[in-house]
Amino acid sequence: MYKFFLFLLPLFTIQQPEYQLSTDKDGIRIYTATNADAKVKPIKVECTFNATPAQLVAVLLDIKNYPDWAYHTKSSTIIKQVSSLELYYYSEVNVPWPGQNRDFVSHVTASQNPETKVVTVEAPNVPGMVPEKSGLYRTHTSKGKWIITPEGSDKIKVVYYLQIDAGGAAPAWLVNMFITDGPLQTFIKLRKQVQKAEYKEVRLEFIK
Repeated sequence: MYKFFLFLLPLFTIQQPEYQLSTDKDGIRIYTATNADAKVKPIKVECTFNATPAQLVAVLLDIKNYPDWAYHTKSSTIIKQVSSLELYYYSEVNVPWPGQNRDFVSHVTASQNPETKVVTVEAPNVPGMVPEKSGLYRTHTSKGKWIITPEGSDKIKVVYYLQIDAGGAAPAWLVNMFITDGPLQTFIKLRKQVQKAEYKEVRLEFIK
Protein backbone atom coordinates (compact mmCIF):
# COMPACT_ATOMS: atom_id res chain seq x y z
CA MET A 1 0.00 0.00 0.00
CA TYR A 2 8.03 1.96 1.68
CA LYS A 3 4.57 1.17 1.31
CA PHE A 4 6.44 -1.16 -0.92
CA PHE A 5 3.66 -3.17 -2.35
CA LEU A 6 0.86 -1.81 -2.20
CA PHE A 7 -0.70 -0.35 0.24
CA LEU A 8 1.00 2.51 0.54
CA LEU A 9 -0.39 4.78 -2.17
CA PRO A 10 0.71 8.01 -5.08
CA LEU A 11 1.77 11.57 -4.51
CA PHE A 12 0.35 13.63 -7.36
CA THR A 13 2.15 16.73 -8.49
CA ILE A 14 1.24 19.48 -10.92
CA GLN A 15 3.01 17.53 -13.66
CA GLN A 16 1.01 14.33 -13.99
CA PRO A 17 3.04 11.17 -14.66
CA GLU A 18 3.17 9.64 -18.12
CA TYR A 19 3.05 5.86 -17.88
CA GLN A 20 4.67 3.10 -19.91
CA LEU A 21 3.71 -0.58 -19.68
CA SER A 22 6.32 -2.49 -17.68
CA THR A 23 4.69 -5.83 -16.83
CA ASP A 24 1.69 -7.67 -18.26
CA LYS A 25 1.07 -11.01 -16.55
CA ASP A 26 -2.04 -12.96 -15.51
CA GLY A 27 -4.25 -10.08 -16.60
CA ILE A 28 -2.37 -7.64 -14.35
CA ARG A 29 -0.77 -4.68 -16.14
CA ILE A 30 1.82 -2.60 -14.32
CA TYR A 31 2.95 0.75 -15.68
CA THR A 32 5.86 2.92 -14.53
CA ALA A 33 6.11 6.67 -14.96
CA THR A 34 8.54 7.78 -17.63
CA ASN A 35 8.73 11.46 -16.69
CA ALA A 36 9.60 11.16 -12.99
CA ASP A 37 13.06 11.64 -11.49
CA ALA A 38 12.32 9.88 -8.18
CA LYS A 39 14.33 6.80 -7.17
CA VAL A 40 11.05 4.90 -6.91
CA LYS A 41 9.04 5.86 -9.95
CA PRO A 42 5.26 6.24 -9.69
CA ILE A 43 3.34 3.18 -10.80
CA LYS A 44 -0.11 2.39 -12.09
CA VAL A 45 -1.70 -1.06 -11.92
CA GLU A 46 -4.74 -2.11 -13.97
CA CYS A 47 -6.70 -5.35 -13.80
CA THR A 48 -10.21 -6.79 -13.47
CA PHE A 49 -11.61 -8.86 -10.62
CA ASN A 50 -14.62 -11.14 -10.55
CA ALA A 51 -16.00 -9.34 -7.52
CA THR A 52 -18.23 -6.49 -6.44
CA PRO A 53 -16.95 -3.07 -5.37
CA ALA A 54 -18.06 -3.90 -1.83
CA GLN A 55 -15.90 -7.03 -1.77
CA LEU A 56 -12.74 -5.17 -2.67
CA VAL A 57 -13.45 -2.23 -0.37
CA ALA A 58 -14.14 -4.64 2.48
CA VAL A 59 -10.69 -6.15 1.92
CA LEU A 60 -9.04 -2.72 1.80
CA LEU A 61 -10.71 -1.72 5.07
CA ASP A 62 -9.85 -5.02 6.78
CA ILE A 63 -6.51 -3.73 8.00
CA LYS A 64 -5.52 -6.63 10.26
CA ASN A 65 -5.45 -9.02 7.29
CA TYR A 66 -3.12 -6.97 5.09
CA PRO A 67 -0.25 -9.42 5.76
CA ASP A 68 -2.29 -12.05 3.90
CA TRP A 69 -1.93 -10.23 0.58
CA ALA A 70 0.04 -6.98 0.75
CA TYR A 71 3.63 -7.55 -0.36
CA HIS A 72 6.09 -8.07 2.52
CA THR A 73 3.69 -6.61 5.08
CA LYS A 74 4.76 -7.79 8.54
CA SER A 75 1.94 -6.23 10.56
CA SER A 76 -0.93 -3.81 10.16
CA THR A 77 -3.10 -2.32 12.90
CA ILE A 78 -5.88 0.26 13.07
CA ILE A 79 -4.90 3.14 15.35
CA LYS A 80 -8.01 5.29 14.86
CA GLN A 81 -11.41 4.32 13.42
CA VAL A 82 -13.19 7.53 12.42
CA SER A 83 -16.18 5.93 10.70
CA SER A 84 -17.12 2.92 8.60
CA LEU A 85 -15.34 4.52 5.63
CA GLU A 86 -12.46 6.38 7.29
CA LEU A 87 -9.59 5.15 9.44
CA TYR A 88 -5.92 5.52 10.27
CA TYR A 89 -3.61 2.51 10.42
CA TYR A 90 0.01 1.69 11.25
CA SER A 91 2.00 -0.89 9.31
CA GLU A 92 5.48 -2.36 9.23
CA VAL A 93 6.95 -3.70 5.99
CA ASN A 94 9.65 -6.38 5.86
CA VAL A 95 12.63 -5.35 3.72
CA PRO A 96 15.32 -7.94 2.87
CA TRP A 97 18.86 -7.39 4.08
CA PRO A 98 20.76 -5.11 3.60
CA GLY A 99 17.67 -2.93 3.63
CA GLN A 100 15.96 -1.72 6.79
CA ASN A 101 12.35 -2.49 7.64
CA ARG A 102 9.98 0.39 6.94
CA ASP A 103 6.92 1.58 8.81
CA PHE A 104 4.24 4.16 8.11
CA VAL A 105 0.85 5.52 9.09
CA SER A 106 -1.88 5.90 6.46
CA HIS A 107 -5.18 7.73 6.43
CA VAL A 108 -7.69 5.66 4.48
CA THR A 109 -10.93 7.11 3.12
CA ALA A 110 -13.49 5.49 0.84
CA SER A 111 -16.23 7.18 -1.19
CA GLN A 112 -18.59 6.41 -4.05
CA ASN A 113 -19.81 8.64 -6.86
CA PRO A 114 -23.62 8.41 -6.58
CA GLU A 115 -24.09 8.70 -10.34
CA THR A 116 -21.31 6.55 -11.83
CA LYS A 117 -21.06 4.18 -8.80
CA VAL A 118 -17.27 4.40 -9.11
CA VAL A 119 -15.59 3.88 -5.74
CA THR A 120 -12.40 5.70 -4.78
CA VAL A 121 -10.15 4.66 -1.90
CA GLU A 122 -7.28 6.94 -0.96
CA ALA A 123 -4.51 6.34 1.56
CA PRO A 124 -1.88 9.05 1.93
CA ASN A 125 0.69 8.69 4.68
CA VAL A 126 0.31 10.76 7.84
CA PRO A 127 3.42 11.98 9.69
CA GLY A 128 3.57 12.33 13.44
CA MET A 129 0.64 10.16 14.61
CA VAL A 130 2.94 7.40 15.87
CA PRO A 131 6.42 8.06 17.31
CA GLU A 132 9.25 6.75 15.18
CA LYS A 133 10.72 3.44 16.36
CA SER A 134 14.34 2.43 16.73
CA GLY A 135 15.53 0.11 13.98
CA LEU A 136 12.77 1.10 11.54
CA TYR A 137 12.88 3.66 8.76
CA ARG A 138 9.75 5.80 8.76
CA THR A 139 8.24 6.36 5.32
CA HIS A 140 7.30 10.04 5.26
CA THR A 141 6.13 10.51 1.68
CA SER A 142 3.67 8.15 0.08
CA LYS A 143 0.22 8.23 -1.37
CA GLY A 144 -1.92 5.68 -3.10
CA LYS A 145 -5.26 5.68 -4.80
CA TRP A 146 -7.67 2.93 -5.84
CA ILE A 147 -10.34 3.54 -8.48
CA ILE A 148 -12.91 0.74 -8.59
CA THR A 149 -15.35 0.75 -11.50
CA PRO A 150 -18.29 -1.68 -11.75
CA GLU A 151 -18.40 -3.56 -15.05
CA GLY A 152 -21.61 -5.56 -15.12
CA SER A 153 -22.63 -8.10 -12.51
CA ASP A 154 -19.90 -9.13 -10.07
CA LYS A 155 -17.05 -7.72 -12.14
CA ILE A 156 -14.93 -4.66 -11.46
CA LYS A 157 -12.12 -2.78 -13.15
CA VAL A 158 -9.40 -1.77 -10.70
CA VAL A 159 -6.85 0.98 -11.27
CA TYR A 160 -4.28 1.57 -8.55
CA TYR A 161 -1.73 4.40 -8.35
CA LEU A 162 1.28 4.45 -6.05
CA GLN A 163 4.11 6.85 -5.44
CA ILE A 164 6.52 6.65 -2.53
CA ASP A 165 9.80 8.08 -1.35
CA ALA A 166 12.05 5.09 -0.68
CA GLY A 167 14.28 7.06 1.66
CA GLY A 168 17.15 5.63 3.64
CA ALA A 169 20.09 3.87 2.04
CA ALA A 170 18.04 1.52 -0.12
CA PRO A 171 20.19 0.06 -2.95
CA ALA A 172 18.87 0.33 -6.48
CA TRP A 173 18.35 -3.44 -6.89
CA LEU A 174 16.16 -3.50 -3.79
CA VAL A 175 14.09 -0.56 -4.96
CA ASN A 176 13.61 -2.17 -8.37
CA MET A 177 12.56 -5.46 -6.80
CA PHE A 178 9.75 -3.78 -4.91
CA ILE A 179 8.61 -1.54 -7.75
CA THR A 180 8.31 -4.40 -10.26
CA ASP A 181 7.64 -7.57 -8.28
CA GLY A 182 5.77 -6.06 -5.33
CA PRO A 183 2.65 -4.83 -7.14
CA LEU A 184 2.40 -8.02 -9.22
CA GLN A 185 2.59 -10.34 -6.21
CA THR A 186 0.21 -8.11 -4.28
CA PHE A 187 -2.46 -8.17 -6.95
CA ILE A 188 -2.14 -11.92 -7.50
CA LYS A 189 -2.84 -12.46 -3.80
CA LEU A 190 -5.48 -9.73 -3.68
CA ARG A 191 -7.44 -11.44 -6.46
CA LYS A 192 -7.64 -14.54 -4.24
CA GLN A 193 -8.29 -12.54 -1.07
CA VAL A 194 -11.53 -10.99 -2.35
CA GLN A 195 -12.91 -14.48 -2.97
CA LYS A 196 -12.62 -15.57 0.67
CA ALA A 197 -15.89 -16.42 2.41
CA GLU A 198 -15.82 -13.42 4.76
CA TYR A 199 -15.92 -11.02 1.80
CA LYS A 200 -18.07 -12.87 -0.74
CA GLU A 201 -21.47 -11.76 0.59
CA VAL A 202 -20.41 -8.52 2.25
CA ARG A 203 -22.66 -5.47 2.04
CA LEU A 204 -21.46 -1.96 2.83
CA GLU A 205 -24.04 0.73 3.52
CA PHE A 206 -22.11 3.44 1.68
CA ILE A 207 -21.71 1.39 -1.53
CA LYS A 208 -24.75 1.00 -3.77
